[in-house]
Amino acid sequence: MSGVGVRPIFVGATALRVLRQLRADPRTVALILAIPVVLMVLLYFMFSQIPHPPGGPAPFDRVGTVMLGILPFVTMFLLTSIAMLRERRSGTLERLLTTPISRLDLIAGYGVAFSVVAAVQAVAAVGVSYWLLGLTVEGAVGWVFVIAMLDAMLGVGLGLLCSAFAQTEFQAVQFLPIVVIPQLFLCGLFVARDQLPGWMEGLSTAMPLTYAVQALQEVAAHPGATALMWRDLGVVAACIAAALALAAATLHRRTP
Repeated sequence: MSGVGVRPIFVGATALRVLRQLRADPRTVALILAIPVVLMVLLYFMFSQIPHPPGGPAPFDRVGTVMLGILPFVTMFLLTSIAMLRERRSGTLERLLTTPISRLDLIAGYGVAFSVVAAVQAVAAVGVSYWLLGLTVEGAVGWVFVIAMLDAMLGVGLGLLCSAFAQTEFQAVQFLPIVVIPQLFLCGLFVARDQLPGWMEGLSTAMPLTYAVQALQEVAAHPGATALMWRDLGVVAACIAAALALAAATLHRRTP
């Protein structure tokens, strides 16, 4: 039934099928693309009148850069977990896994499809933020896009993994406060990590979003790529690979 390793022909076929399904639902596609843009616009107006010390980063620049990574992570987590659950409940996975396609092929195909969606989402959010809202960073805008893409892929991987433990869409959504919100609280966005209580800083160190946020903060503060940024990107990439591998290992044919 299943081979060893990832086979591009099956991965590509799965990705195309998922993308066609998404294209048939233009309302969902519009929401995926519009939500981060709308939220960035709201964030801009929230911080536009807040004074800041001369020479220091504007509040919108400081918070907005980080949010460009967090928003794709959250939206892709929700989208992926619910989409995979629907595939199981409809029996689609059960039918597919009777063919030569492997679980790893399926998970990789879903990852590719949702990464394409994430790329379009990241282009829209980053483009609006920099060229319409005036967001600025010391580093290259391209790095912000790359990290936003990695954050979105992290959301995809964790969403695929968490969907294996949900039996209904409501249960899938319940993973948001369990998996996503603690990472938002402890990633350094609200309180610097070195100011957290020791046990909370330890939890923060174990959470992948922490490294994505730290990488974005490095881009915001330095004109070139730093060693810390490269390390953080490596950690995020390793977490994505681990989440996808675990998602393949826990993939069920059908939700009971």
